Amino acid sequence: MKNLKFWILICGFTFYLLPFTFLFAQPEDRLVTLSKQIIEAKSNEELYAPFEELKELYFKDNRYTDFTEFLKSLSQQKKTLEPFTPLETTEKQDKNKMSLTGFTNYYIALSRYHQLKYLEGTQKWDEYFSQGNTYRDELMQRVQNSIDATTTKDALHLYARLILWQFHKDQQDVFSAQALTDLTNSVLEYSKASSDIKPIKEIADKVLSFGEKGKSRELYKIYAQRLIASDIKDEALAAIALGFYKEGNLELAESIYDVYVDRITKSSPQGKSIPVLINIAKSFAYKNEGANPVRNTTQISPNTIVSNGANDMLYAEKIFKKIEELGGKQAFNQELMYLRAFNLEKAKEFIKAKDVYSDLVLMFPETNHTDEAIFKMGIINTYVLRNKKEGRNYFEKLIQKKQTLNSWGISGLYQLGLLSQWENDYPAAKDYYNKLIYGAGDSFQEELTVARERLKEIEQVKPIEYNLRTFLDASLKEEYSMFDMTKLDLKCNPYTAKKEEAVDISTTTYASPSGCMQIELQYLWSGDLGSKKPFVDQAAFKTTYTDMGTKVINLVVVSPTGIIDRSLDLVDVY
Repeated sequence: MKNLKFWILICGFTFYLLPFTFLFAQPEDRLVTLSKQIIEAKSNEELYAPFEELKELYFKDNRYTDFTEFLKSLSQQKKTLEPFTPLETTEKQDKNKMSLTGFTNYYIALSRYHQLKYLEGTQKWDEYFSQGNTYRDELMQRVQNSIDATTTKDALHLYARLILWQFHKDQQDVFSAQALTDLTNSVLEYSKASSDIKPIKEIADKVLSFGEKGKSRELYKIYAQRLIASDIKDEALAAIALGFYKEGNLELAESIYDVYVDRITKSSPQGKSIPVLINIAKSFAYKNEGANPVRNTTQISPNTIVSNGANDMLYAEKIFKKIEELGGKQAFNQELMYLRAFNLEKAKEFIKAKDVYSDLVLMFPETNHTDEAIFKMGIINTYVLRNKKEGRNYFEKLIQKKQTLNSWGISGLYQLGLLSQWENDYPAAKDYYNKLIYGAGDSFQEELTVARERLKEIEQVKPIEYNLRTFLDASLKEEYSMFDMTKLDLKCNPYTAKKEEAVDISTTTYASPSGCMQIELQYLWSGDLGSKKPFVDQAAFKTTYTDMGTKVINLVVVSPTGIIDRSLDLVDVY
């Protein structure tokens, strides 16, 4: 009799489904099957798969309201059926009721969330403005019901809190921060009670996709800690970290590598751990796709990294520091020390880069990178640290080293001439520029062109070209010391380029807010700009270079009220 009544109710629910199936060409037998699975489910684990499949069936055609109505009917059918189900313990019955309640409320909330996003994206404003508040109210009510019907032992509880936070984040309201804190705390509690850690990663991924890098790192660390708690072997842990690195999930890769590095540095001798750390540092250090300062090798084990273009220069420096802590500076050969300095330079950690370049020159004075390192130390001292005297010393070293000057020696002569011209020491400036012209011969056409432009200014008693002079003033005059290069984010791509290869140069300006008015900015580009001479309204441009060497790109950004900041960047052409 019980079975008969059960099948009568299933048939009745099937009859209820018919309008939906015929109207929307939904596969009737699949809906009935999934509904039956949900009604007969005895645990949360049995509910995830059918609910997810139902969601996909409706979401693929954006039928969000149909889905919510279906879920409401499904929930009602479950209540009708409960008196006819086999008798169980009260605890099991209560758990089963809570499971379905939590799931139906969660998926209704999820449906309304996606419906609102769909209406915004497709600009269906009639429905959005007429029904939007109703959808939002239902979303809030249903997601809270789902949270109340579950505990932090349930993955569904986390997913419900995730939707709640996403909603507040989209609304940019005052509840967003607290919702994110509640979500993080729930993930932490869940991690202590559940053996299934997949939801932790899914939520960390979603939080990262919303730009919350700090919080996502916390969540990834929780995930990593659970991996460790499973007594996973070091090699397996490294392989997992490498897998996430290859996927481009650097946050999670770094969280797991942190644990792995901590393990091997405590348990392995230096001779074994340092080579592993070197490979990790190389993988995260700056690289161009197809043009790396230090080429990585083919993967032969989880500890040997294949370069895939993914960079996190600051994380690479973190590993470089660990290498130095373990083995001192002697743990670095000349190529690895150059990579560390180059990586810091591209991370705009110019002062730290200068120090490592200095170590490189002291430890390996005959390296192929010596002249480049000396030139870059001259640029950093002069224009970043505002130390003209020290900068000059480095430029002088370059021109005293050899009779035949390379690109850095030629550039050093230009910098010496430019500094002298800016100080109104015109005889010295002319001497340096003429030495450049003589030393360049038929080569270094880009440097020859700018040197002749500077000589012409001196001969015609004209000031230095406006953009360049403004950069020199902002970088060298004491009254402009407040311009510390923190309000401009100047970037080049790639940083190591072949001759005639296109280089994208762009900047982001972090100016103070000005109410509803958009600030009109001027971009005063100067220095080694290659083939392109950008206009003052261009925040980005593309250029090419014909000569090898280190190119110095200068920028001053000006608003109607004055200079916002100045910055520089370095591109190496080979």
